[in-house]
Order: sequence, then structure tokens, then C-alpha cells
Amino acid sequence: MAQVLEFKLPDLGEGLTEAEIVRWLVEVGDVVAIDQPVVEVETAKAMVEVPCPYGGVVTARFGEEGSELPVGAPLLTVAVGATDASSAAPSSPADGESSGGSGNVLVGYGTGAPAARRRRIRPERNTASAAPAAPAAVSAPSRPAPVAVGEVNGRQGPVAVVSPLVRRLARQHEIDLRGLTGSGPDGLILRADVDSAIRQAGQATEAATLTAAEPVVAEASRAVASPSAAGAAAPATAERIPLRGVRGAVADKLSRSRSEIPDATCWVDADATELMAARAAMNAASGPSGGPKVSVLALLARICTAALARYPELNSTVDTAAREIVRLPGVHLGFAAQTERGLVVPVVRDAHTRNAESIGAEIARLTELARTGKLSPAQLTGGTFTLNNYGVFGVDGSTPIINHPEAAMLGVGRIMPKPWVHHGELAVRQVVQLSLTFDHRVCDGGTAGGFLRYVADCVEQPAVLLRTL
Repeated sequence: MAQVLEFKLPDLGEGLTEAEIVRWLVEVGDVVAIDQPVVEVETAKAMVEVPCPYGGVVTARFGEEGSELPVGAPLLTVAVGATDASSAAPSSPADGESSGGSGNVLVGYGTGAPAARRRRIRPERNTASAAPAAPAAVSAPSRPAPVAVGEVNGRQGPVAVVSPLVRRLARQHEIDLRGLTGSGPDGLILRADVDSAIRQAGQATEAATLTAAEPVVAEASRAVASPSAAGAAAPATAERIPLRGVRGAVADKLSRSRSEIPDATCWVDADATELMAARAAMNAASGPSGGPKVSVLALLARICTAALARYPELNSTVDTAAREIVRLPGVHLGFAAQTERGLVVPVVRDAHTRNAESIGAEIARLTELARTGKLSPAQLTGGTFTLNNYGVFGVDGSTPIINHPEAAMLGVGRIMPKPWVHHGELAVRQVVQLSLTFDHRVCDGGTAGGFLRYVADCVEQPAVLLRTL
């Protein structure tokens, strides 16, 4: 006899208390295996697939796509021990396992059993002449691939799209993804492509509405002009966008930073001509097949770790309850990255032990994970200092908001040719603006100015770094 077990949204770690359902990977009636992913959720940190610790037949799902559930709320129920589920469960469980469930509910902690095939339990046909039909077997769900096969507007077909958020956005606005030409690599459909299609659809709808309204425009105008006309046109309704997921987490962190940290900002312009020349020389020395190129961001990150070694006050945090400044032993360097899901800050662990090439390779790896939405919560937390290169947006300067609970953030503007006094003469040089926002509780302006001046000196004269290498 089958036993119905309830699977609740597990604690995904990192202090997360809720998650948004992005996409269900199973439906009621499907047969699931132990540790098979059943739902894709978005937390304030990352997008994750949640595996079910039970094997059996799904009898109920709780929550629609787009809804939020708190940790501990029911996700689904599974009938364990049903005859129909026997073909999906492993015939001989490994030592330490049971046929009821693995007990592993966190992402990445599975039993390692091969993914089983699932099938839909269909109701029997109430026709005497009809032979019983066997349920159709379909492949078990897998992680999103660059080309996903799914239903779009009621039709089946391949869609060149990776992000579940892009697919959901298209469904909400009734956009047929197969009719779009992606602007990403190999025709990949990006959110910008869907947004463009939504705008075009809106313009077409507006044009059709105006055309249909033409016969009554003159009459409406006369009614408005008439003294007997009562009332005025209703104001447009403001759009309300829920602050949740990554956007909500960013809002909470920035608000907390502004309310708790007495921050101050100082900035300086620096001549980056020599830094750019040094980078070009490094990359030329590696040759055409000498490995990955060293990026400007990697060089700036290495300069930051050298500056933090001289000014450890800025690599700290404040314990407000104990009224203590906690200086941290190592540098875990965060860097701001803009993605389709919003702003994220991946963290390069132990950046103080890495050279520029190693830091650059790790930045490239984490950036790719951020772009595909595969960063884990652990890769987005634990930073001690943040580097924000907003120059990629074509702006010269900014006043960064500290990434709470850190003590400082260095902002870097675009590097561009400007008139500059060089060796007593006016010349065109590559100039960059550097901005440092710091927690005034951990240090005073002298320390912050010393840190920023050292960074600027290294930018202007990269040979200064040789003293610390």
C-alpha cells in the first residue's frame, strides 16, 4: 500500500528564508526517482534545482510558477511504495539507502543514483472496446541547455534559450520564442530580444486600438469641449514591480548599508597610460597561444590586494552588538557583475594569495557562471572588499554604496583619453577616476586617502607593485 509523504521546501543555506518558484520540472502523476530535481527555484542568491528525497508518484504540487514560498512550506506530495512507481525506483538500493527516500534535500547532495525515466499516470478510458493504453515515457528533466525543447504557445519545438526567466517572461506576454531571432552567441535568445518583442507587440496593439477608435474621435472631442461634459480622463495606472528575488535582496542590502554604515567617499583622477602599456606588454609576452590575456580588472584587483596589505583597516567589518572592529585575516575580493537577473557580486576567494593571472582566470570563470545563472550561494557571499568597475557602462565616476557588512568599496570609471599635464607639458593621456567609499567607523580620512593614493600610484606607475610582489 502506498504511503503519501510530504516534501517541504528545504533550508537552502546562507540564511535564506524564502524562494520563488521559477519552473516545475514534474507534474502531478509523474513518477520521480530518489534525488531527482522536481522544481527550479530562485533565491536571493542564485537559481537552484531542488531534488526530492522520495521516489514514487507525484500526487500534488503546492505553488504556481512565479509565487514565493517560505522555507518549510510544502512543495509537493509523493506516493511512496505504489506499484506504478516500482519501475522508476532503483531495483537494489545501495548500502545505507532505503526505497522510501535518501534524506538528502539540499542541492548537490544526492545519492548518485542514475536519473530514472518518468511517466504520466493517465486515467483509464471508459470505453469497453478500447484497449488499456500504456503511459508514455518521457525523459527525466535535466538542467537547462542552450537549446531547450519545450512548449511555446501550445506548440512543441526547439527554442534557442537558456534562461528560465526569459522563457517565463515570454509566456507572460504571449511571445512565441520560436519566432524570434536571438542576438546572443549562436542565435541564443536573450532577455533583450524578448523585451524588444514585447515593445513591438505593444506598439502594434496601440496602433490597432487607435485605428478602431478613429470613428468616435470627433464625437469624443466635441463631448470634452462641451460645457456639459463631466469628469476628466482617468490617469494612467502606475506599474508596480515586486521587490523580490535578486532585486529584492539588492534593495535590502543597499538599504541596510545606508542605514547602518556612516560612509564617506573620496576620489582621485589617475593617469592610467603606463598601466595600459604594462598590460599590453604582458599580453604580448604571452604570445598568440600563451594562455588567457590579463584584463584591466585583474590588474586593478591585484593592486587592491596590495593596498589592503598596507591598509588592513579597510579589510574589516564592524560587530555592532559587541562594538568591535573585526579585522579579517584574508582578502575575499568581490567584483560587481551585471547579469540578466540583475547585479550580483561573485567573490574571488583568497585573492591575497593570487597573482594577476590567477585572479583574472577566477574572475573570468565566475563571470561566466554569473552570465548563465549558475553561481551558487557560497560563491556570492563571504566577501571582505568589493571592486566595482562601472566604467564598462561608459561613465566616469560614481559614489559606490558599500556592500554590507564590508567596510569599503573601490569604484573605477572608464579609462579614456584626456588632456593631462605630463612632465610639465600638456599631453593626451589615458585617465581614470577612482572612487573609494569607506566605513568611517573603521578608519579616518587619512587611512582612506592613503589607500586610494597608493592605488592611484600603482595605476600611474605599475613598477610600484614590484615592491610587494
